[in-house]
Amino acid sequence: MKKKIGITFGGIIILLAFIIKTDDLYLVDLVKTISKTHRIKADITDYKFFNNIDVPKSENPQPWPIHKSFNNIQPTEKLKSINEELGTVAFLIIKNDSIWYEKYNDNYGPKSYSNSFSMAKSIVSAVMGRAINEGYFSGLDDKVGNYISEYKKGIASNLTIGDLSSMSSGMLWDESYSDIFGVTARSYVSSELNTLIKSRPIIESPGKEFKYLSGNTQLLAMTIEKATNRKISDLVYHWFWNPMGAENNALWQIDSKKNNTTKAYCCFNSNARDFARFGKLYKDSGNWKGHKILDSSFVTQSIKPRFSKSPEYGYGFWLGEFNNNSFFAMRGILGQYVIVFPEKNIILVRLGKKNLEKFNNRPKDFDIYIEEAFKMLDLT
Repeated sequence: MKKKIGITFGGIIILLAFIIKTDDLYLVDLVKTISKTHRIKADITDYKFFNNIDVPKSENPQPWPIHKSFNNIQPTEKLKSINEELGTVAFLIIKNDSIWYEKYNDNYGPKSYSNSFSMAKSIVSAVMGRAINEGYFSGLDDKVGNYISEYKKGIASNLTIGDLSSMSSGMLWDESYSDIFGVTARSYVSSELNTLIKSRPIIESPGKEFKYLSGNTQLLAMTIEKATNRKISDLVYHWFWNPMGAENNALWQIDSKKNNTTKAYCCFNSNARDFARFGKLYKDSGNWKGHKILDSSFVTQSIKPRFSKSPEYGYGFWLGEFNNNSFFAMRGILGQYVIVFPEKNIILVRLGKKNLEKFNNRPKDFDIYIEEAFKMLDLT
């Protein structure tokens, strides 16, 4: 078996060398990644194979209260079935700020790490909001070119931090997760991430329409770091992770030890309970147990659509309705979800190994998790 695996990966490496003749650096990065992971697809355990920055747990950990009806209701058969089918490792229902239901699978538990993937985009947008409040930016219309010189000319000079957060940069970027030679895959394995991002030109007028691109969030994090002269991971710790009482350390993947660039558009590794804290923060209009962390007006703007033609997205958060109940959500590519129904005071968290294809701009399994959780909560 080991011999067959070696032949398989040897064949892949030869194929890569044949296809990529001029991009030597990316070939090296890709081959290194495949050699470590023994696969060509991203996974929730990738923190084990990449370098990480440690985001310490809070100096004052604040455990979630346990609801008086904790785990009294069994999951529906449909929920059990889809959790098994899609490899759900954590499913959490928080009702009235208390853990009402919690289930882990595949040897995962409350402290187990999972890759956030694109849920990290919501976190970076939150950092932007706090940076505005702290005076590092004048507002959402502050120009990226004020901080990064490559964006001072042409239509790029119109690019704002708000455009990056709302996914309307006009950047040349193909958001493909299946093309291992595409820019999204390159950003995942690149050891020179900032250089890669700066190589992507702005080809359409910014701020005109929604187009989901991971490069937007990476550039936003780069801009935040320039404006504050601090690492994005340091800002997350001091502005959010510590005051919100995170119970466990988080790991944020970086491109290389040499550059120490945070993969800000993805790869914030934590657990279901601590991910849920960002849902509670936005549900409570930026306040955490009486402490103002984000400006309430920024939060309100973040969870409303910027573009009428794209009601599914605001600033860093996915938006929608289920049975006439509005929600906002953090989403990751393999079915990492923090789904918040503010009016119901409900937070759902699902972490897992895969999801279903999209329908109407959200994965098909997304609504199933909501529907079955609502049945458990007797909200249907």
